[in-house]
Amino acid sequence: MLQSNLFTKTKKEAPSDEVSKNAELLIRGGYIHKEMAGVYSFLPLGLRVLNNITQVVREEMNAVGGQELHMPALQDKNVWEKTDRWDDAKVDNWFKTNLKAGGEVGLGITHEEPLTQLMTEYISSYKDLPFSVYQFQNKFRNEMRAKSGIMRGREFLMKDLYSFSKDKAEHDAFYDVVKGAYKKIYTRLGIGHLTYMTFASGGIFAPFSHEYQTVSPAGEDTIYIDEEKGIAINKEVYTDEVLAELGIDKTKLKEERAIEVGNIFTLGTRFSEPLELAYTNAEGEKIPVFMGSYGIGVSRLVGAIVETLSDDKGIIWPDAIAPFRAHILALGDNAEAHTKAVELHDMLAGQGIDVLCDNRLGLSAGEKFADADLLGIPYRIVVSERSLKEGGYEVKRRTEEKGKIVKAEEITSFIK
Repeated sequence: MLQSNLFTKTKKEAPSDEVSKNAELLIRGGYIHKEMAGVYSFLPLGLRVLNNITQVVREEMNAVGGQELHMPALQDKNVWEKTDRWDDAKVDNWFKTNLKAGGEVGLGITHEEPLTQLMTEYISSYKDLPFSVYQFQNKFRNEMRAKSGIMRGREFLMKDLYSFSKDKAEHDAFYDVVKGAYKKIYTRLGIGHLTYMTFASGGIFAPFSHEYQTVSPAGEDTIYIDEEKGIAINKEVYTDEVLAELGIDKTKLKEERAIEVGNIFTLGTRFSEPLELAYTNAEGEKIPVFMGSYGIGVSRLVGAIVETLSDDKGIIWPDAIAPFRAHILALGDNAEAHTKAVELHDMLAGQGIDVLCDNRLGLSAGEKFADADLLGIPYRIVVSERSLKEGGYEVKRRTEEKGKIVKAEEITSFIK
């Protein structure tokens, strides 16, 4: 990708009504565009990041045996009435509308109900269990006040996985496997060192639900971290009784603000019973299916990563999710430097390396460096009259002050 071909442009300032760091940096960098409060478009650079995060999550969900599907966003009122979650007095953040042909529908806030209903067509025997399915889909929540940039929107991309088991023991075994998968996901996304499995309320067939919280001053939650155990407790369940149950020493806990970046729940038969999802066991008895739910806000993660991995110059993308691996800067109006920069771009692209080349004319070195800092691509390759005289290109990490001169034939191995 040549930067001169990008229709997006960097900006010196974000919209005045944006106060969150993630929205400010992402808008200024041309990653997203604000359509209205709580609703954002992902532009080419932002979509690359979103897709990269999605792929990391997909790989880890596949690794635990999840099967990917895609369900409609339009929700059948009748299905939700069976679980008593259609009434606005019970769930107050629905977007609802009426069909021209008659009847009321909603835009999906989550998918426990429709997926449970779907599985009544495919589960009948104990031989059909256990298994899990997941999807990536936009969810819609009619929040009273959208805030925190893309971390709390009215429309957002979510990964939701659901497990179906014969009983609690079978469910618990899979639940523990997913815990390990989530840990791998956050590590691969570059925020594993800041993210803790957090005991929280919301358990239905278990004493707790589990959130995944990333430490950040921008977080909406207060958590208490036990560094030795590598876990945390949400303030909402922070009591002496809970500490005793978990075997945690209160004096070792550290209070932090944090961003919720995932959650997992034991659902039990909360949805299978009212929707009549059951299987026949070996003795011929009808047993309700035991379920679990496992969510990750994928678009929310984009914002959380920017909040935690950025500096006063701009974004610092982890290697696994950056829109490009390297950013080539052709400095000055030296014709040879620009020619060499585009040649290097073509060579790296031909080797399967995602690379962005700033071949724009009429910009100072300072302007190009400032844009590169803002965009936050992991490796920067400077092509200039000086570097060419020294026999190559100046290569450095986004976080490094100084680079080193690398010959063209060594560039690929250097940035890999």
